[in-house]
Amino acid sequence: MSIEQQLRDDLTAAIKARDTARANCIRMVNTKVMERRTAKGFRGEVDDALYLDVIGQYVKSLQKAIDQFRAAGDKGAQNAAELQAEVDYLAKYLPQPMSEDELRAAVREAIAAVGATDAKMAGRVVGAVMKAHKGRVDAADVKRIAEEELGG
Repeated sequence: MSIEQQLRDDLTAAIKARDTARANCIRMVNTKVMERRTAKGFRGEVDDALYLDVIGQYVKSLQKAIDQFRAAGDKGAQNAAELQAEVDYLAKYLPQPMSEDELRAAVREAIAAVGATDAKMAGRVVGAVMKAHKGRVDAADVKRIAEEELGG
């Protein structure tokens, strides 16, 4: 079942269960996908890759908002909890992130494939890992590990 169909089914179930928070979360994802589809210069199909990209970006923006609400203390605690519930719900649609050990192994493979010898070539390593493991790794983590492995 495609992510689009799964979201449609989940939206129907959320509406029937009167779960407005979950329904609004799904509607927001659908809206962001529609914005992307109607954006000038969009070429391609609406497939799982598009949904994964949109959900990933949305989750990342929610994480930033959660951090800001938590920094506000008690005033933002309720909002942070609501956003965290959205992140937890959307996590089931995203691929599982790589563990630290898996990421180190992927970085070592990329270093060998690219032929990197010093920290100046970390950008190429990051690019290779990001391309090979799209959606499962964070660029900042890849860069940190690449620099550690290359002695930078």
